[in-house]
Amino acid sequence: MENINKIDAILDKHITQEMIQLIASKPLKKDLGLKIKLRPIKQGKEILFQASSFIGVQVFHKNYTKKEVVSFLEEAITHQFQQVEIQTISHNVTILISKKGKITIKEKKNQTTEKEIDFSHNRKKSYLLEEGTPIGFLIDLGIQDSDGKILKSKYDKYRQINRFLEFIDDIIPALKKEGRIHILDFGCGKSYLTFAMYHFLKVIKGMDISITGLDLKSDVIHNCNLLSQKYQYENLKFLHGDIAEYTQEDQIDMVVTLHACDTATDFALQKAVLWGAKVILSVPCCQHELNQQISCEVLKPILKYGLIKERIAALATDAIRAEILEGHGYEVQILEFIDMEHTPKNILIRAVKRREKSERQKEELTELFSFLQIDPTLNKLLSRK
Repeated sequence: MENINKIDAILDKHITQEMIQLIASKPLKKDLGLKIKLRPIKQGKEILFQASSFIGVQVFHKNYTKKEVVSFLEEAITHQFQQVEIQTISHNVTILISKKGKITIKEKKNQTTEKEIDFSHNRKKSYLLEEGTPIGFLIDLGIQDSDGKILKSKYDKYRQINRFLEFIDDIIPALKKEGRIHILDFGCGKSYLTFAMYHFLKVIKGMDISITGLDLKSDVIHNCNLLSQKYQYENLKFLHGDIAEYTQEDQIDMVVTLHACDTATDFALQKAVLWGAKVILSVPCCQHELNQQISCEVLKPILKYGLIKERIAALATDAIRAEILEGHGYEVQILEFIDMEHTPKNILIRAVKRREKSERQKEELTELFSFLQIDPTLNKLLSRK
């Protein structure tokens, strides 16, 4: 009760219209990216408080009165989080909660109070790679100009890069804390996202990483290596090679495979599983295999339409890949990478190794394969002795 009273008093004191923001973070349970942000907003003449709850890559918004939000935060802070940061015009406050429930409160008065509160509902989107800050590889790849402004024709690509970095930012807690983190990017292509990933993790986050990009186009690999040398990215290299035949690594912490065509994705996923990669990020492309195999009398009335069959087969391919990864001990999410209006190839499979291998998915999938009369490549690859 004493602990709750301490938290209640500090929240009641600082959750006012002079609060700039409150952030509750460091969840007691290591979920994928759980945190809460709070800020004041105006609704007519009334001051409310908008809570944004981040769960994985999803964000849920809800507006509260002061009384409601204090009650909401009391519950969240005492049961879910170990750290709360409150920033107001006049004070900065930190609340630390140990796993045993001990509370430490640090309150510091600001030297200046010349700040204004933004009460608007829709603030300008904040990106991990900030617009207006010149970044060498973004300039050379034609996304930024020399002043750091994003070129209008490349704004969708800029948003895509930042969206991808958000997925990576969420899984950082799952990666090892000591030693170098080895990342392999299969089918890296022009490497917009590979360079962004290195810059974000190494330059911005200061992590000890090495990244290898692999692609079949030798001219693209040559150009990427030149750019890596230009930026002095000493632990970023690019190799010419095929996913299925790549054997140069014994241990990889994270595997990235973006737009690898058809079964090339399966070979990349197989290698990731065999390496015991802690994290897998995959955006599959051109899922033709099951479209050629699938045959089911029960579904015949809908499979007779070529376009429908193609889409069902593509979605089934990625759902099956996710289930196979689940069976190998991964916690898997299928997420929207970018808006459908930009490309239909917008599914990202994010897998984090959480547990030991399970046979449940194998039994369920065997029944499904029989029903659809299919034999997916990833299943065959991982069934080999």
